[in-house]
Amino acid sequence: MFTGIVEELGSIAAIEEQADAIRLTVRGPLVVSDAAHGDSIAVNGCCLTVTDHDAETFTVDVMKESLDKTSLGALAVGDPVNLERAMRADGRFGGHIVQGHVDGTGVVRSRTPSDHWEVVEVAFPADLGRYLVPKGSITVDGTSLTVVDVGPDSFTVSLIPTTLDATTLGTKQPGAPVNLEVDVLAKYVEKMMQR
Repeated sequence: MFTGIVEELGSIAAIEEQADAIRLTVRGPLVVSDAAHGDSIAVNGCCLTVTDHDAETFTVDVMKESLDKTSLGALAVGDPVNLERAMRADGRFGGHIVQGHVDGTGVVRSRTPSDHWEVVEVAFPADLGRYLVPKGSITVDGTSLTVVDVGPDSFTVSLIPTTLDATTLGTKQPGAPVNLEVDVLAKYVEKMMQR
């Protein structure tokens, strides 16, 4: 489990194409500082398993299912990525419950800067709209954010300077794909209400 509080802005060091998967090597000295084989690290909000590491990088395998459901397949060597280690049981819970199980990809539609923050509009797949509410939680590329407003096919978030500086969301331009994970509690409530 994760919290959506990005620990480090890493970068893609290498990509190895495989028949129906890719192997990513990610530069992230902070998140790899205590990594062990089998640990979970969220890369742009996608929970991945460490298969190898050194003092600066870690390697993960990304299967076809993850490539189909996330924007990880669009990454190139040198691209920045948001990184977060799995939450420790004795750690602070700074964001919201994030599983690292991406529900779909959205697209940055627009950016509206102001003096102290920036409003970013993100288009979402139609099947995710029912889980989005103003002041609710959403994970965008692994970053826990509060929804400002929800339209028929997009939502907005306001990004403070820290988020703009410390995550990929500071540089994502209109047209860029982003991984979305809706609040898992909303999905459980929906399931219970169907019974």
